[in-house]
Amino acid sequence: MNTTIIGSGVAAWTLVRELRKADPEAEIRLITADSGDFYSKPMLSNALASGKTPESLVMTPAAKFAEQQKVELIANATVHTVDAVGRKLTSTAGDFSYDNLVLALGADTIKLPIEGDGAADVISVNDLTDYAAFRKLLDGKKEVAVLGAGLIGCEFANDLLKADIHTTVFDLADRPLARLLPEQASAFMQAKLADKGVSWKLGRTVANIVKSETGYTVTDSTGENTHADLVLSAVGLRPRTDLAKTAGLTVGRGIVVNGLGQTSNEHIYSLGDCAEYLGKFVLPYIMPVMQAARAMAQTLSGKPTEIKFPAMPVSIKTPDCPAVVNPPLPEHEGEWEITADELGVKALFKGKDGALLGMALLGEASKERQALTPQLPAMI
Repeated sequence: MNTTIIGSGVAAWTLVRELRKADPEAEIRLITADSGDFYSKPMLSNALASGKTPESLVMTPAAKFAEQQKVELIANATVHTVDAVGRKLTSTAGDFSYDNLVLALGADTIKLPIEGDGAADVISVNDLTDYAAFRKLLDGKKEVAVLGAGLIGCEFANDLLKADIHTTVFDLADRPLARLLPEQASAFMQAKLADKGVSWKLGRTVANIVKSETGYTVTDSTGENTHADLVLSAVGLRPRTDLAKTAGLTVGRGIVVNGLGQTSNEHIYSLGDCAEYLGKFVLPYIMPVMQAARAMAQTLSGKPTEIKFPAMPVSIKTPDCPAVVNPPLPEHEGEWEITADELGVKALFKGKDGALLGMALLGEASKERQALTPQLPAMI
């Protein structure tokens, strides 16, 4: 049985490892559009503070990983089409047949509609190549405008401070991490990063970016101008679904999969940032990847295993304001119970029966993660 995996991020390589454990004789092929070197993508948003170069972020070169795991590696190849009925795919490296196919395609950065001759220079950091370009562009820079006050935007803003670079963060929301944190917790994060030097321009969008010899003039929706030496976009990710659409698979926000990770075609699976689990969750975090990969490896080796997602709090890599968040699910009803002081915020979302359904822990309160996580309900 041949399992072909398209992609080479954490999702793809984790599945390779788990599948090799589950079936030492499995025939595994991995096709990737880049070199396939293994690195941790979440490290990209705090690599400056830790002094990581693009080269040092690589944990295992692709060729070595493939040799260790007995994988047929097809690097620097783009897959054009998937024939879901005939179980074949076409690529720049040739045509391949498969018994089971796994789409671990990742996600693309969202591009904002911004006017001005400087808009084309806005950069995003979504992979190792992007990070290498980002590092070069930062040389000699002192002012960076960050578009987006979500998780990645806040992490980059804090990371850039460690490189002695001032950041101004823009967002349409009136507070940072508005989708993840209750208001009081957002205010705490905002204040802590502001104390360290982050400037916030919230409740507005960036409308225009004009290039000049001295950098860029960023004009926001209030009409205010901000100078920047570089503009970094961190407004979110969009699952890569085009290949799945052309293969006739069901697609929502991501590639829709069932409890086994199967798409609408029983021989095609999806995993990681591009997957939409049970038509409900797109989970661009490491812990869900690990959970799904373990279960999927069992299924692919002939032992159908449902993917289970326990409570998986997310750590926000803002060292000047440590934070752990596990938002309540949309269907959960309840209220936030919040205790706060100058050292931290402990926000617990509780149901009518007093059960803990979500949490946001900032500052000193983040140390309570281990004690509180077992009280949270599973996602699936």
